[in-house]
Amino acid sequence: MTETIDAAVPAGPGRADCPDCGAVLTGGGVYVAWCSGCGWNTDPGADAEEEPRGRIERVRRRLARRYGEQLFADLTAAGGDGDTTARTGRGRSGRLAGCLALAVHGLTVALLAAGLAMILAGTGLVPVLGAIPLLLAVVLRPRFGSLRKAAADGPVLRRPDAPELFGLLDEVASTVGTTGVEAVVVDTAVNASVRTYGVRQRRVLTVGLGLWETLSPQERIALLGHEFGHYAHGDTRHGLVVATAFQSLDTWSYTLAPQESASLLDDLMNLATALPRAAVDGVAGLLDHLTLRGSQRAEYLADEAAARAAGPEAAAALMDRLLCAGTLTGMLRREAVAARTRRGGDRSGDAAEGLWRRLAAQAAAVPATEYERLRRVAELRGHSVDSTHPPTHLRHRLLTARAAHEPGIVLDAERAARVDAELGDARRTLARQLLNG
Repeated sequence: MTETIDAAVPAGPGRADCPDCGAVLTGGGVYVAWCSGCGWNTDPGADAEEEPRGRIERVRRRLARRYGEQLFADLTAAGGDGDTTARTGRGRSGRLAGCLALAVHGLTVALLAAGLAMILAGTGLVPVLGAIPLLLAVVLRPRFGSLRKAAADGPVLRRPDAPELFGLLDEVASTVGTTGVEAVVVDTAVNASVRTYGVRQRRVLTVGLGLWETLSPQERIALLGHEFGHYAHGDTRHGLVVATAFQSLDTWSYTLAPQESASLLDDLMNLATALPRAAVDGVAGLLDHLTLRGSQRAEYLADEAAARAAGPEAAAALMDRLLCAGTLTGMLRREAVAARTRRGGDRSGDAAEGLWRRLAAQAAAVPATEYERLRRVAELRGHSVDSTHPPTHLRHRLLTARAAHEPGIVLDAERAARVDAELGDARRTLARQLLNG
């Protein structure tokens, strides 16, 4: 999947030549026709590409790309396996980010203490006014999430429900140097993630069937290795103190957001909150800056964990699937629209039975030349999943440059079938929900 195949449009009536260099075009049909030699039409959607909204987000994107390129150079110089902690500044920036996050939480504690003191020791209107900082402290308190909220996205599996799946998760987690999860949430997204919930910070894996069903068994191991790798390497943004500080700052930003100017009172409120709003934005920007490079580093290390668990080839192939995330999402959307517009009776049940099989077949039909084009597009645009991720083409390049080695885990067909069987009920439920709207 990661090789470039010189599959051109065949000669004859359907042949098309590059208008720039005259070479036979690659692709065509349902895929973009482009020239693999000179690059003509590699990115026909470049003019329609949306710029990130807002000056701050554009700066973040530029910084993310620069940091990603610098870290790629560091890791390449180290042979892909070296410890870049010192060169990335992870230690110092991480400590500063931790101190700043504690200061954010310290303000919440101070508001709580001030509110209680005013209520308990004040006289006259002071106890009444004390309710304001107390209410703010309650609103800004750290939130640890809950499995109940995560379960809103789809069916939840526990260990007794899927012993084969959880056994595989434990094995992958152990291979990359961390522990497994307490629960698995299954949804329809073209994504996957591991997050924590509750005061005890238990872990839950969310598996998006829109991605999972298109992956080979080894690519699934790579996906799991990457997600667990964030916890094996101590990703700063996944830490409790920093993560909850970001949540508190988001709440501050929402609370202090300017109101639409409909009256003099609105104008006065906007004026009164302008300074605190600027302070909150400044602190949020600083915390983001302190953790941005570390987040980029964590992604590269998570990719390394994926390669260790599944092998470099499977980890690189996973990068290709991520480049196709928009295409896969479009496939699911078209399936949903088609199911809702069929005539001649309700056939959504029949459609649901084969939804994931059809999605996998369509994904498998994407030619290697289209993946090559998407990698070139990613390089031209500096594509990344978001501003916390390095450019995808650099992640792919680093994985393909690694020395070949045996995967830590080989998911054979028999074991993969047992895992699929445990996901069967969730698969059918989500297919019906997606197709029935």
